[in-house]
Amino acid sequence: MTSIENQASTVGAAKPRIALEQLRTTVRNSAVFILLAVLIVGFTIAEPAFINLANQMSILQAVSVVAILGAGVTVTLAVGGFDLSIGAVAASSVMAASYAMIVLGLDVFTTVPLVLAFGALVGLFNAFLIVRLRVPDLLATLAVMFLLTGLQLIPTAGRSISAGLILPDGTTATGAYDPAFLRIGRSTLLGVVPTPVVIMILIAIALYILTEHTRIGRLLFATGGNEVATRLAGASVPRLKTLAYVLSGTLASLGGIIIAARVGRGDISSGGSLLMDAVAASLIGFAVLGLRRPNVFGTIVGAVFVGILLNGLTMLNAPYYTQDFVKGAVLVGALALTYGLGRNTR
Repeated sequence: MTSIENQASTVGAAKPRIALEQLRTTVRNSAVFILLAVLIVGFTIAEPAFINLANQMSILQAVSVVAILGAGVTVTLAVGGFDLSIGAVAASSVMAASYAMIVLGLDVFTTVPLVLAFGALVGLFNAFLIVRLRVPDLLATLAVMFLLTGLQLIPTAGRSISAGLILPDGTTATGAYDPAFLRIGRSTLLGVVPTPVVIMILIAIALYILTEHTRIGRLLFATGGNEVATRLAGASVPRLKTLAYVLSGTLASLGGIIIAARVGRGDISSGGSLLMDAVAASLIGFAVLGLRRPNVFGTIVGAVFVGILLNGLTMLNAPYYTQDFVKGAVLVGALALTYGLGRNTR
């Protein structure tokens, strides 16, 4: 009887501890969503117009490019790499698309495939440096970033590209943006959902299926976790890494196409903050659902999270110079909740 009473006492004492661990797990897995809900409620109370459908669509449109680039970063993180060149690829793609139409007079059906091919080639070059020459991924993609940043300025002698551009040889460009190209960045589906948002959703679904529900996706994560084990499983690690960087470069070019179509101008300053915002989105993705690994769904949530934060701060007339600090503080908070609350459960 005494033994039974001791067991009952032990079980009774364990219940609060189990409940506490379950609460920790729930909060850790939902940390980003909790913070997101707090932001939405707080901004709505402070500025009721924040919750309007038009404003929400504006937020999604603003983050669509960041989410697409972040998805590319996520794929490279999955193989244990990191692509620092995505911002430069996107900016170069803006210039390339503009140059193709304004200077060369190409239409949308020629320009888009060419620019996407350009991004894929940059990704292939990154993979060559990393896989074949064994240059560390950060150094390789950093070098390519500087290379592209300078290269995009050469054809126009550092000028932005718009109709009537004066070329370095003194002639005037006679081309114009194809109206069909501009619709990529400016049209809406059913008059409500911007086309860039539709593209973002389609890319997210395709990459989610690829990374989470296919053998290739499992091998991508296996490569990042243990290259030796991946080789022993019969997979080609070089090919998997090459695939990751080609996908990243292609997605970055797609982001550049969307920017060019939205702005209608090849601005030499485009893409300046894309790298850091895309990286922030992918890192916040680690905290979504407590996965603690790169994942496309988390990256999209992270991009929306950053977009809601910046939109709300803008509507509240917060000084522009405080926005990066707030982004950093929220990122630290989300990751601290995810990793800190799990410290005692491992």
